[in-house]
Amino acid sequence: MFLTHFLTCLIVSSFSMAVILLTKKIFQRNLSARWHYNIWYLLFVALLIPFIPKQLLSFGSGFSLDAFHSDSWLGGLEAIAQSPVQEKANWLNDFAVSVDRATPAYLDHLVVIIWVAGMLLFTVPAIHAVLKMEKIKKSTSRIQNPDLLRLLEECKQRVQLSGELIVGESPLVQSPMMFGLRRTYIVFPLGFQEWLSQNEIRYVLLHELSHSKNKDNLSNFLIVLFQLLYWFSPLVWIAFREMRVDREIACDSDVLQTLDERSHVEYGHTIIHFVGQISKQKSFVLESEMGSSKEQLKRRIQKIATFQMESTQLRTKSIAVFILAGAIVISQIPLVTAIASDSTSYQFHGDNADYEDLASFFAGYDGSFVLYDQKADRYSIYNKQQSESRVSPDSTYKIYSALFALESHVITKDHSTLAWRGVPSPYAEWNRDQTLNTAMKSSVNWYFQELDQATGIDHLQAYLSQIGYGNENVSGGVDSFWMESSLKISPVEQVLLLRSFYFNQFGFQEPNIQTVKNAIALEEKDGVLLSGKTGTGAVNHKETNGWFIGYVETKGNTYFFATNIQGKDHSSGSKAAEITLSILKEKGIYESPRRVNR
Repeated sequence: MFLTHFLTCLIVSSFSMAVILLTKKIFQRNLSARWHYNIWYLLFVALLIPFIPKQLLSFGSGFSLDAFHSDSWLGGLEAIAQSPVQEKANWLNDFAVSVDRATPAYLDHLVVIIWVAGMLLFTVPAIHAVLKMEKIKKSTSRIQNPDLLRLLEECKQRVQLSGELIVGESPLVQSPMMFGLRRTYIVFPLGFQEWLSQNEIRYVLLHELSHSKNKDNLSNFLIVLFQLLYWFSPLVWIAFREMRVDREIACDSDVLQTLDERSHVEYGHTIIHFVGQISKQKSFVLESEMGSSKEQLKRRIQKIATFQMESTQLRTKSIAVFILAGAIVISQIPLVTAIASDSTSYQFHGDNADYEDLASFFAGYDGSFVLYDQKADRYSIYNKQQSESRVSPDSTYKIYSALFALESHVITKDHSTLAWRGVPSPYAEWNRDQTLNTAMKSSVNWYFQELDQATGIDHLQAYLSQIGYGNENVSGGVDSFWMESSLKISPVEQVLLLRSFYFNQFGFQEPNIQTVKNAIALEEKDGVLLSGKTGTGAVNHKETNGWFIGYVETKGNTYFFATNIQGKDHSSGSKAAEITLSILKEKGIYESPRRVNR
């Protein structure tokens, strides 16, 4: 979900901002001016983390943070309503109850729209800043004065900067500035030679060349990029405002390092020349200016007045503090991995797959179909994207709920009866004592909820991880994590799991596997057995997620299948079964003795 990503960004940006500010506050005497600025680069790293592909951030499955899954947060707004979906007389007893969700289903799409709209809105001033730079470039006339050119070369040597750059003047600037990615420009206000002394010009050049040496032109563009991505976070905007001030202070410090003590006062007076030249604080800044606002100037002058040469000891302490802060910021990677672990899709890389067009069977439903031919070792897949998309398993999960309960000795093959507690259910078939077979046939929710409660959420989590069931997320609660809540699985994963279940590749007790196989057996014709389970996801009394998964056993082969339909109302398990049986009949795999509409 994009909402998960959005919330991840908020958490990461807030945490990183707090770490950096606290580090700067606690260790302010152990950080030089340059390292007070350098520590802000950790913010770039932190803000990039949520956009790094999950595979590159994976540190194994040992870390989990289910409380941060967006489905879990939204789960607090959901309740299982004891109001029935309209009962249907269907041959698979596809019974389901509706989940009442206070949070609109379109929330994720709404967040995407708002985020993109915000970026587009803020892109306008960013483009304006770029166009302004281009206008300044075109209006800049290069300096031709031999004395100034010699002074430029002297300053370049002093800051140990090589390479060509353009120094000129423009009527469009009020304060000296440095900008440019491919080519660096240092631009003075028009007629600067008339009101600046040679020493003042020297200080300006040293300041702007220091910006160029430290690649501050690149950091300007990175700041603007992250401002666009994180336009919704005021903390990020505050952080970048502070970063720009610390950058000017660091640059001042670099210049003072190259000057004798008598020149420090003159340097400070040179900065004061340009106070007020910046009329207002701009949101998107692509240049580094000599001038400052009055508020920023006060801080810069204070730092200049108390300047001390950076010692080796202070530099060592600064590096140590930077490494400490960096370790704390990087420690967010497992957190972000845990938040993002509720992946919305499963990447299927099978080379033995044929992709076919079965749209005619789905009659307008947004669906997918996955079939595995055991003998041929080939997959047939309709709608690759949706076959890899994870959605709630709903009642198809009950296959594994039964298996886990058997493995945990909650029930046994011969003793699987649970007494009805007298709580009215929406279907008459549910209002009685149940065995595993009757509960599976009528898809009795309370029966499998009691199995899961007796098995225990920790054991369920362990079993789901053992078999690799979808996103393995049980944060939605022991009674409902599989009902349009936190647990998600894709159709292709359903088929992979069914194969492993059928051949007991999980290493479970064979009698338990056979007991579940017997419970999901549906019908037999001419020695061909159809087994499976439907599932219907109903939200706010609308059936929006329909499943039919299972397998067909013939005399010489076994076919595993999963069908999922979504989108509009009446996307039910019975409809998914109807579609599946039509496809199986068309392929000559199985023809139900019951009537199936095409």
